[in-house]
Amino acid sequence: MRLASLFSALALGLAACGPTQTTTAPAPTVPAVYQARVDAGPDGNAIDIPAVRAAYLTDRNRRQRVAYNGPDAPGTIVVDPYARVLYDVMENGEAMRFGVAVGRAGTGFEGSGVISVKRRWPNWTPTQNMIRTSPELYAQFAGGVAGGADNPLGSRALYLYRNGRDTYYRIHGTMDPSSIGKATSAGCIRMFQQDVIDLFDKTDLGTRVKVRSPQESLALEGRMVETPEGYVVPTDAPIVAQTQPTAGDVVTTTTTVSVSPVESAVR
Repeated sequence: MRLASLFSALALGLAACGPTQTTTAPAPTVPAVYQARVDAGPDGNAIDIPAVRAAYLTDRNRRQRVAYNGPDAPGTIVVDPYARVLYDVMENGEAMRFGVAVGRAGTGFEGSGVISVKRRWPNWTPTQNMIRTSPELYAQFAGGVAGGADNPLGSRALYLYRNGRDTYYRIHGTMDPSSIGKATSAGCIRMFQQDVIDLFDKTDLGTRVKVRSPQESLALEGRMVETPEGYVVPTDAPIVAQTQPTAGDVVTTTTTVSVSPVESAVR
């Protein structure tokens, strides 16, 4: 019996010294539409567009085909700055939904307009009002910033007009993909480079754009709450932690994000 007990103890000891098996969770995959691309720049030379990091592709940031309950006709682009999404309205009650970065509280545009200008790798120039009110930030860019990989408008821009006049409201790409889903710009709508390229290619001049009001957003999207990371989610969505909503139905909390003066200044 003593030998049997000894052999059992030795067997357990050897098993404990044997190699242990560990499992590693697979790395998140980046969908094909968000993989790296090569695009022709403004001078015809190739510009590399990096893949979007998987960490930025949250459920609300990834483009996806969804049911659409708004009143807008197919072919309309609908921007909801409060839910931080853009809809490309399709037939049969559906839409392609994209995550976007939006303007900080108190900036932006509301109502309807049309896309009257489309530009690939556009130039950017601050307005005279921007230079006058914040010369320490914008005076250095008074001569404009040429289109290219470092331009805050990114790879494409759609220019919104109303009654034949430029509203200075743009739907455009960004050199800061980490901002998508957050409120960090001065008023325009930013998209991942890959998303704005594909939207640009299928959007015709004259396309109607509707930018929702807070009341319209509340009625169609429901109440939103901002997460500690600076994203917004519906109030019934589970999150690890959340900020307390302010008085009223639309969250106005903003998150401080470090971006260049040019990027934060785009109107």
